[in-house]
Amino acid sequence: MSNSDDSSAGPRRRVRPVRLLTAAVFALAGLIFVTSFNTSKGTNIRTDASLLKLSDLIHERSQNNAELEKSTGADRSRVDALADRDDGSTKAEDAKLAALRAASGTEELSGKALTVTLNDAPPNATARIPSVPEPQPNDLVIHQQDLQAVVNALWQGGAQGVQVMDQRLISTSAVRCVGNTLILQGRVYSPPYKVTAVGDPGALRRALAASPALQNYQLYVNAYGLGWKVDEHKALTLPGYSGTVDLHYAKPVGPTSETGAP
Repeated sequence: MSNSDDSSAGPRRRVRPVRLLTAAVFALAGLIFVTSFNTSKGTNIRTDASLLKLSDLIHERSQNNAELEKSTGADRSRVDALADRDDGSTKAEDAKLAALRAASGTEELSGKALTVTLNDAPPNATARIPSVPEPQPNDLVIHQQDLQAVVNALWQGGAQGVQVMDQRLISTSAVRCVGNTLILQGRVYSPPYKVTAVGDPGALRRALAASPALQNYQLYVNAYGLGWKVDEHKALTLPGYSGTVDLHYAKPVGPTSETGAP
């Protein structure tokens, strides 16, 4: 039984659980909006603006490197011309120097040639052979090992000179892929990739066919449609390498121990 004070005050209002739940939902939503704003700093967090800026920077640097290569090549030609005029060497020494230049890849090279073109499979590619599993993303793209296998096979087949895309390879060239792009001597390329070699086309073809790595690549060509094309040229000229020949390597930037000793 209630006392008189309780009855005079009337029944107390009870807070319904539904209202408490609604208030909690709105509070949580507000917290999410604030967190999202702080994370995006007022930008659209569903875009890849930072990645786009990085991609633009890479292509810009690649174009700059191409222009610098042309400028370096022109300067090297002038230096070589002055050296040939004033070096006072004998004909035998000049012949030896010319042979070294040809072997180094800095001189134009003409002759019969072979071009190998590698390309990614179609994005919607499926297994062409019933006995093989459906492809994974890595099965449908060109990898660094594939390009290296082509280059190595061409050298082994007696190539006198090799060019990847529009760049002549020299002893310090490194064929490297990052993701689905090729980085070669400061330049960036996307598939399809073309590798051209001057030499005996028959010997070059045999070397390609004998490469275990390329035999494995052919399995993916047949199974998933990776691109593979070989073209012969009766006469073709490879340009000489015009970039820098300096070696770049890591250097220590400070002491390697707490005592300060180098």
